[in-house]
Amino acid sequence: MALFYASIFCMKYLSSGQCRAARGLLGWSQPDLAKHSQIHVQTISAFEKGNSTPSKRTLKRITKVLEDSGIEFMDHDGLRRKQSELVRFQGADGFESFLDDVYLTAIRTGTKDTPCEIFLSNVYHPNWIKWLGKEKWANHVKRMTEARDIMDVRIIIKEGDINFPASAYSKYKCFPVKFFNDKSFYSYEDKLAFLNFQKENVEITIMRQPEFAHGYRVLFKIAWDYFAKSPSKIK
Repeated sequence: MALFYASIFCMKYLSSGQCRAARGLLGWSQPDLAKHSQIHVQTISAFEKGNSTPSKRTLKRITKVLEDSGIEFMDHDGLRRKQSELVRFQGADGFESFLDDVYLTAIRTGTKDTPCEIFLSNVYHPNWIKWLGKEKWANHVKRMTEARDIMDVRIIIKEGDINFPASAYSKYKCFPVKFFNDKSFYSYEDKLAFLNFQKENVEITIMRQPEFAHGYRVLFKIAWDYFAKSPSKIK
């Protein structure tokens, strides 16, 4: 117990240099970090310039956001990307943070020559719109469409579903109804996400593990090329 309390009192808070370096590693701007942490961008800017020190509560919030996004902080102001991790989100705010991560990962890693592969299966779009909201969904479609040249987005839906709201930046195929359920899988870059849509909640578990993410995409491509069918029409 004494060791536990000692570790709390000896806790070292995030430094301004670590904050800048973590953003650089994630490919985030100061506004990106402000949005994810819900902290005013001026507060982050002043902190990184050394002009002010945020409260301990604010520093903890920034640290958690960066850790949840895959940053591991070490001694002597060091940091690195986590080699393997699990991150969980839930509810409307969590779903928005998840889609923000998909978008930011894509624009950070994708190029026209090597697009970021974003593969989704068991997709029922009303779930997406319900938990994001119509206005935020429209904004998400807009930003993904603007970046479509650096993404390879493929979505598998249920046979008979003719709702294709992401067709501006995505390709669609379908599975027979008997092989479809509403437990969605989402792979992007080195991450594999599991989306559990419920009546009163949505739970998102993200596993950052390159080998598993790659393995899923290999299986997805096999299903896409040899099993999934093209929808009859897109509206």
